[in-house]
Amino acid sequence: MGTVTKVIEVSSSSKKNMEDAVQSGLKKVAKSVKNIKGAWVNEIKVVTNDDGAIAEWRVNMRVSFVVD
Repeated sequence: MGTVTKVIEVSSSSKKNMEDAVQSGLKKVAKSVKNIKGAWVNEIKVVTNDDGAIAEWRVNMRVSFVVD
């Protein structure tokens, strides 16, 4: 029998940077999902202050994992 992979969509954010937003999202998913195999970041958004400085990074990503 072949391998079955499932994909879920996750949103995550960070005040530090984009990489931290992705990492924190993956760590949160890993608390309840096993066998994570990869992620595709399909949307990046920033929230800015009035002066244009980045206040928060937001990412939407698809996380794939193998189903037992």
